Amino acid sequence: MPKKEFDILIIGAGISGSALFYEIARYTDIKNIALIEKYHSPSTLNSKGTSNSQTIHCGDIETNYTLEKAKKVKTTADMIVKYGILQNAQNRFMFSHQKMALAVDDIECDYMKKRYEEFKELYPYIKFFNKEKIKSIEPKVALGKDGIHDRPENICAMGVEAGEIFTTVDFEKMSISLIEQGQLQNKNTFVAFNEEIIHIEKKDGYFLLRTNTYKEYYAKAVVVNAGAHSLYLAHKMNLGLDKSCWPVAGSFYLTKQKLLNGKVYMVQNPKLPFAALHGDPDLLANMNTRFGPTALVIPKLERYHGLKSVPEFFEALKFDKTVLRVTFNMFKDPTIRNYILYNYLFELPFINKNIFVKDARKIVPSLKANNIYYAKGFGGVRPQVIDKKRGELMLGEASIAEIPGIIFNMTPSPGATSCLGNAQRDAKLMCQYLGAKFDEDKFNSELL
Repeated sequence: MPKKEFDILIIGAGISGSALFYEIARYTDIKNIALIEKYHSPSTLNSKGTSNSQTIHCGDIETNYTLEKAKKVKTTADMIVKYGILQNAQNRFMFSHQKMALAVDDIECDYMKKRYEEFKELYPYIKFFNKEKIKSIEPKVALGKDGIHDRPENICAMGVEAGEIFTTVDFEKMSISLIEQGQLQNKNTFVAFNEEIIHIEKKDGYFLLRTNTYKEYYAKAVVVNAGAHSLYLAHKMNLGLDKSCWPVAGSFYLTKQKLLNGKVYMVQNPKLPFAALHGDPDLLANMNTRFGPTALVIPKLERYHGLKSVPEFFEALKFDKTVLRVTFNMFKDPTIRNYILYNYLFELPFINKNIFVKDARKIVPSLKANNIYYAKGFGGVRPQVIDKKRGELMLGEASIAEIPGIIFNMTPSPGATSCLGNAQRDAKLMCQYLGAKFDEDKFNSELL
């Protein structure tokens, strides 16, 4: 069998790996490019539509984003829209819905008014909605428990109506598009599915990669975009030992009918490192409303693939005094402790719906337990990385690039939204390492 050699090999065909594959093929002069995925098709895990909220997180309604973070995220979010327009993806994998960040009670409304004033220059399309406006575009949100009379609380929102901007993406379909387009760029591209990389080592100037099917690949450069498994593979190479990982799983509940016309997000509790509950029209469930996510730490790197990733979880966790201290400090805060423990109740049969619906009524006051059902098979795993040097939980993306030529990426939300921006960063780094060129003008003209 001839030895398979590549200039660069990408591990993982989720949205991040697919975006990098496309950008290297289209915007660099790197000739030999490989993409290896352990499952049968692209984006079967966290980029799959059932595993995320299908949202372009551009920072306009995500109240856990500061203005500075929103500016950075907006740049990468705009790339998603640019790519979708280039591929005529409107109503194929990119959609326009209305969306809003909802404030409930006087305190939250005062906060929302100030936030609107702060953010409206960055998002010129954003509007401020009073209770009457909310009632006209999202009646279920403005009406009270009886579904007839107005809810008693003061409510307001900042948001955008349908048809004005693109808000929603099926990232699985986008991944497929990125790979297909990458294969059309007159490069020597190689894409393999059902092959899991289980070993990486540096050997004679190349990286040697072995698979579970006993195949070997050689690459001058490697980028690992394998979710929580990125840290697992890094640890196997004795890299990234200053980082640990708590996999946080998110579950969802679906309604039996369409209750919301668009996306409704709530004000984020600043003490919580997890996304606030929100309601979304689900592309994969006839646009019925999906509420979530919940948040619970699980001892697995993957949600719905048996127990195989349990030992891999312990390798990525590398439990020690620092991990214990960070975890203990989190649980010391009663807000975080109660939130985490409360979220486990959302997984228990018979009582879960009745408990969950109490939280979801902040969005739809008339919601009843028999209106929703546990979305079995929905939800993914987000690798929440612990920085052992700082002794704290990292709330954003993390990369390990300790030796030249190989990068390990962990991209919790908004990793899907940031995929093209992260790919641009990694493509430039790999061009620098390989002595290749990145076509900045072409990239800017198409995606910026």
